[in-house]
Amino acid sequence: MDEQALLGLNPNADADFRQRALAYFEQLKISQDAWQVCAEALAQRIYSDDHIKFFCFQVLEHQIKFKYSELTEVQQQLIRETLITWLQAQMVNPQPEKTFIRNKAAQVFAMLFVTEYLTKWPKFFFDILSVVDLNPRGVDMYLRILMAVDAELVDRDVVHTSEEARRNTLLKDTMREQCIPSLVESWYQILQNYQYTNSELTCQCLEVVGAYVSWIDLNLIANERFINMLLGHMSVEVLREEACDCLFEIVNKGMDPVDKTKLVESLCQVLQSAGLFSIDQEDDVDFLARFSKLVNGMGQALIASWTKLVKSGDMKSAQDTLQAIEAKVALMLQLLIHEDDDISSNIIGFCYDYLHILKQLSALSDQQKTNVEAVMLAVMKKLTYDEEYNFENEGEDEAMFVEYRKQLKLLLDRLAQVSPELLLASVRRVFNTTLQNWQTTRFMEVEVAIRLLYMLAEALPVSHGAHFSGDVTKATALQDMMRTLVTSGVSAYEHTSVTLEFFETVVRYEKFFAVEPQHIPNVLMAFLDHRGLRHTNAKVRSRTAYLFSRFVKSLNKQMNPFIEDVLNRIQDLLELSPPENGYQALLSSDDQLFIYETAGVLIVNSEYSAERKQALMRNLLTPLMEKFKVLLEKLMMAQDEDRQMALADCLNHAVGFASRTSKAFSNKQTVKQCGCSEVYLDCLQTFLPALSCPLQKEVLRSGVRTFLHRMIICLEEEVLPFIPSASEHMLKDCEAKDLQEFIPLINQITAKFKTQVSPFLQQMFMPLLHAIFEVLLRPAEENDQSAALEKQMLRRSYFAFLQTVTGSGMSEVIANQGAENVERILFTIIQGAVEYPDPIAQKTCFIILSKLVELWGGKDGPVGFADFVYKHIVPACFLAPLKQTFDLADAQTVLALSECAVTLKTIHLKRGPECIQYLQQEYLPSLQVAPEIIQEFCQALQQPDAKVFKNYLKVFFQRAKP
Repeated sequence: MDEQALLGLNPNADADFRQRALAYFEQLKISQDAWQVCAEALAQRIYSDDHIKFFCFQVLEHQIKFKYSELTEVQQQLIRETLITWLQAQMVNPQPEKTFIRNKAAQVFAMLFVTEYLTKWPKFFFDILSVVDLNPRGVDMYLRILMAVDAELVDRDVVHTSEEARRNTLLKDTMREQCIPSLVESWYQILQNYQYTNSELTCQCLEVVGAYVSWIDLNLIANERFINMLLGHMSVEVLREEACDCLFEIVNKGMDPVDKTKLVESLCQVLQSAGLFSIDQEDDVDFLARFSKLVNGMGQALIASWTKLVKSGDMKSAQDTLQAIEAKVALMLQLLIHEDDDISSNIIGFCYDYLHILKQLSALSDQQKTNVEAVMLAVMKKLTYDEEYNFENEGEDEAMFVEYRKQLKLLLDRLAQVSPELLLASVRRVFNTTLQNWQTTRFMEVEVAIRLLYMLAEALPVSHGAHFSGDVTKATALQDMMRTLVTSGVSAYEHTSVTLEFFETVVRYEKFFAVEPQHIPNVLMAFLDHRGLRHTNAKVRSRTAYLFSRFVKSLNKQMNPFIEDVLNRIQDLLELSPPENGYQALLSSDDQLFIYETAGVLIVNSEYSAERKQALMRNLLTPLMEKFKVLLEKLMMAQDEDRQMALADCLNHAVGFASRTSKAFSNKQTVKQCGCSEVYLDCLQTFLPALSCPLQKEVLRSGVRTFLHRMIICLEEEVLPFIPSASEHMLKDCEAKDLQEFIPLINQITAKFKTQVSPFLQQMFMPLLHAIFEVLLRPAEENDQSAALEKQMLRRSYFAFLQTVTGSGMSEVIANQGAENVERILFTIIQGAVEYPDPIAQKTCFIILSKLVELWGGKDGPVGFADFVYKHIVPACFLAPLKQTFDLADAQTVLALSECAVTLKTIHLKRGPECIQYLQQEYLPSLQVAPEIIQEFCQALQQPDAKVFKNYLKVFFQRAKP
C-alpha cells in the first residue's frame, strides 16, 4: 500500500495528505485487486494504526456492496475467511479494537450476510457462534453483528428499493425457519452468563432482544424463563434501563387482544410486587423516563386491545381489559405530574388515549370523573414555567419545554371533549383566584392562569370566534374572565411572559369588545404605552406591533372615537429610522410595517369624510416622500459601499411602508371613495426616479416593483402612464433574478388590462425577450448549481409571460413582431416543451401551443402555421414524453402530459381528418409504431371525451418506453 497516502488518514494530518488519502481510497475502490491487499492486512494484522484498519474495512465494504458478483468463488471464499480470521484474532488480542472499528467490522459482516446468507453461507450465524462461544470480546462482536444485520433488514430510517424490501423479507423468513430459535437460545445463555459480571454485554444483548422481538415469534421471548430474567434485571441498577426498553418492545408487539391483556397484566403484577410502582421512592430520573415509556406502552397496548374487543363484540373481555386500564390510571397520574418533563412527556400518549375511551362511554363513574379532574389539575400544574426558564436567551431546554407545552395543549383539548363543563369550571377557579391577588403572585402562576383562558378558545370550539353568544353558561363564564383580565390591571405585571400572554388573549377574544366596548380605551392604552409598543423588551414590542394591527383590524367598527388620538400617539413610531450607525429605534422596520398598516386601516375604515381621510393619508405619507427624496440624493453622492447599502435599505423601507398603508384598500373603488388616489400617484412620482439610480439597483428595483404591484390593484388604469418608462429602466443591465421578478408585474398588467395595454406590450415585447435571451445565453460554470437554477426559474417566467399574453387574447402582440421574431419565439416554445427536463415549464409550453393552435391553426390562420404544426408541434407531443427524463411516475410530469394530450386534441379539432391522415400515413410510421397501435391511437384521439384520450396517452407512452 502507498504508505505516504495512508498518513493522510489521520484526522490530524494536514490538508494535502488528507486529499492524497481520499484520492488513494478512490483509486483502491476501482482497482481490481486492492481489496485483497486490504483483506490480507486485516487477517495478518499488518497495521496497528486504527485509521488504516478502518480504511481497509471501508475498501472491503465497497467491494462487497458494489462489485461482489465480479469475484470468483475462490475470491469470495477468501473474503469469508478473512473476516472469520479477523474475528478469531479479537479473542486473543492483548487490547480490544476501538469501538468505531468494531462497528465498521460489524457492518461489513452484515453486508456479507445480506449478500450470501440465502446462497453461499447459510451457516453464517453458526460459524460466528462456533468461533466466539462465550468469550466476552467475541460475544461483543457477535451482538454488534446482530444489530448491524437488524439495521440492514428492518431499519425504518433507511429507504429501501422494492427489490431490497423483497430480499429483506426473504432473509427474515429464512432466518425464522433456520436459525432464530438458536439465536434466541444464544441470547439467553449470554444474559444468564453475564448478567452479574458484565453489565455492558448484558445491556448490549438486551438491546438485541428488543430489536429482534418486533419481527420474530414472540413466544420465543415472551415465556416464563425469559420474562423472569428480564424482570430480575429490572431490580439491577446498571441493567434496568435496557431491561425497561426490552420489555417495552415486547409489550409493543402486535398479538391477540386477550393474550396481550394477560401478558401486560402478568408483567404489571411482578413489577408492582417488586416495588417499581412506588414512583416517589425513586430518584433516578433517567430510569424513570424509560419506566414511564414502558408504562405508556402497556397502557396503550391495553387500550388497543379494548378497542379491538369492543369492535369484535367480546364485551366480557373488553370489560376485563377496561378494568386493567383503570387500574393503571393512578400510576399514570403519578408519572404525568412528575416534576421532570421527560418522565411526564413519555406518559402523555396513554393519558390521551385513556381520555379518548372516556369520551366514548355513555356515562362516567365517580372514579372516572375524579380521574378526569386529576388529569386536568396535572395539566394545569405542568403548563407552568419553572424558575430556570431563560426568557432572554431561549436555548434547547426552553425549546423542549415549548414542545412539551404543545403536547399538554392536546391533552387539554381532549379534556374539553370529555367534559367541557368541568374544564371551564376548573379554569375559571384557577383564573379568578390568581387574578384576585396577581400583585403578590409569582409570574409563572399569573402567566399560566391567563394562558389557560387563552387555550379555552381552541379547546371549546365555536364558529368565527363567537364565544360570547349561544350557550349562556359558557358565554357568561368567558365574559366574566375577560372582564377581570382587562380591569384587574394585570397588564402592568412586570414580566414579559405575562405581558405577552395578556396581549395574545385580548386579541384572541376580540369579540368580547363588541359586547363590552367600554373596555377598549384601557386596552388601547396598554398597547400604546410602556406595557406594549414602548416596552423595554424588544421581543414584546415586536409581537405587540403585530397584535396591535390585528386588534385594530378586527374592531374597526368600534375604533372610530379613538382614531385621531391613536394616530397622534403612534406618530413617533412611524418615523423612518435614519441610516446612521448606532441609532436605536424602538421598532424594527418589519415591526413598523404593522404600524403603517394599522394607521392605513384606521383612516380608511373611519367614518370621516373623503376630504378628511385624504388629509390624514397625506399626513401619513408626505413625511415618507420627503425623506425619500433627500435619501435618494444622498445615495447618488455616496462613495462608501456600506453607506450606499444602508441608504438603499432605508429607501426601500420607505417604499415598503407606503405599500403597506394601501393594504387597507381592497380595490380602486375604495381608494376613490376615500379620495386617496392623488396621494398614491404622488408617491409613484416620488419613488419611480429610484429606478434610474445606478447604485444598489437590486434593492431599489425590488421595492418599487412591489409598490407598482399594489398600485395596479389600488389605482388600476391610472398607473398605466407610468409603466412604459418604469419598464424601460427595469430592463437595463438585468440579472436573471431582476427579470424573474419583473415578468410577474408585466403578467399582472397584461391579465388585468388586456387590449388596453396592447400598444405598450407590442413596443416592449422584443426588448423584454432580448433581455431574457441575453441572460439565458450567458455562459456559466458547468457545475454552478445556483446559476443553473436561476436560468431554470427565468425560463419558467418567460413561458409564463407567453402564456399570459396568449391566454389574455393578445396573440396579435406576438404576430406583429415580424416573421423572423415570431419564428424564433415559436422555436423557443418547442424547445421548452421537449429539450429541458422541467415538467413545470413543459406544461406551460404545451398550454401555449394549444392556445396558438386554437387561434392560428384553422384554415384562415397565418401563412405557414399549418406547416409548423405538422413539422414541429406534433413531433414535440411525442418527443417530449419519449425522453428518459420524462418521468411518468412524477405528478408534475403527468400534468405536463395532460396538456400535451390537450395540444393533440386541439390540433385534431382544428385540422380534422387531415391530422389523422398525417399521423396514420406519415408521422407514426416514421417512429416505427406498429400499424395496429397506430389504428388504436387514432381511434382514441377521435373520442369526443378528452379524458379517454388523456388516459390512453399515458398508457401509450408507458408501453413505448423501455
